[in-house]
Amino acid sequence: MSRRLLRTLPALALVLYGSASAAAEAPDVVLGASIQLTGPVANTGRYYRDAYQMAVEKINASGGVKIGGVSHKLALKIYDNQSDVNLSVRQYTQLVTQDKVNLLLGPFASNFALADSAVSEKYKVPMVQGGGASDQIFSRKFKYIFGTLAPASNYFGSTVDMLKALKPVPASVALLYADDAFDVSVADGTRPLLKSAGLQVAMDERYSTNATDFNSLLSQIKSKNVDVVLVAGHETEILNFVRQAKSLAVAPKMYSFTVGVPSEDFRRALGRDADYAFGMTAWLPSAALKDRWFGDAEQFAQAYKAKYGYDPDYHAASGVADVEALAVAMETAGSVNPQKVRDALASSKFDSLYGPIAFNAQGQIDLPQVVIQVQADKLAEIYGAKGFITQPKYPMPAWNAR
Repeated sequence: MSRRLLRTLPALALVLYGSASAAAEAPDVVLGASIQLTGPVANTGRYYRDAYQMAVEKINASGGVKIGGVSHKLALKIYDNQSDVNLSVRQYTQLVTQDKVNLLLGPFASNFALADSAVSEKYKVPMVQGGGASDQIFSRKFKYIFGTLAPASNYFGSTVDMLKALKPVPASVALLYADDAFDVSVADGTRPLLKSAGLQVAMDERYSTNATDFNSLLSQIKSKNVDVVLVAGHETEILNFVRQAKSLAVAPKMYSFTVGVPSEDFRRALGRDADYAFGMTAWLPSAALKDRWFGDAEQFAQAYKAKYGYDPDYHAASGVADVEALAVAMETAGSVNPQKVRDALASSKFDSLYGPIAFNAQGQIDLPQVVIQVQADKLAEIYGAKGFITQPKYPMPAWNAR
């Protein structure tokens, strides 16, 4: 089914089976999800749809999921929530109560995962999601939500460590964040990190989600002569921010963003204006990340690009890991019983193309973030757990000096 057709049928569910012959009969195990296929964040939502589909097809091509010695094929039932969190909650309720799916995969974005996980908890059906990182999702002592993104509160952790090692060390930092669950968690976690690092916070400002006008904040950055600007937001907001920064000739020594930088679409949208931007990622395609079904992360990335026509980033890798986590849990449990699968997820420990999967007591994994930078339209790994990997291009030059 083409993306164009998907956009014209936003209210319909997309059912994906492992093979054409399976469409005529009931699938063995159905995984349900509500994803942003249209609306403001559909560009990121597609990563999850495509990753879920690819993982299901790969697992089925390898014989399916072996439960009690018997192979079972997987199927997907996906609704388009149209980037509407209230619709997403209704659709997850429908997936569980009417469609009777066996297990759940998650949506994109923390505010969606925060709301939708209440459905999985109410009906005691496990949800594995790689789209929401807010600490709020996992602070409620829910037993049926599992997440494959690192905690939002530590997204800027490796960046702050790098700031202390830069020469010259930044004299001041601005922390800007949107008012949604993910970005608030990022800000709440970053403040104590900055304080502990001895970095002066010249600005600590919240802006409205989906904001399009950053002129006032940028003017403050310029007037206060801020060295480093850390921005927690979603991709459309970041694109607007960068474009307006150029328009107003606001060029501090460094910009760093929670999202966008790892994405091919982000770099294509900004062109050379994306150069020098810093970001972070818990995943980059590497042959060192071995995987039972795909071989390794590098092979996965090549196959993904060939299939969908765009490069995967950590959203896609985490989406594949979500499907694999459910597959491994079903095999470990020897059952599709939600309670048994939930218990198997809680004790899961396996290697994936995304990295090692092992959920903590709250249901979250914590992969380290690597600082990355756009350098001449390519991603460079800059800073990790062992310090600098590549020298950063710092300070950033003025817009008219590029």
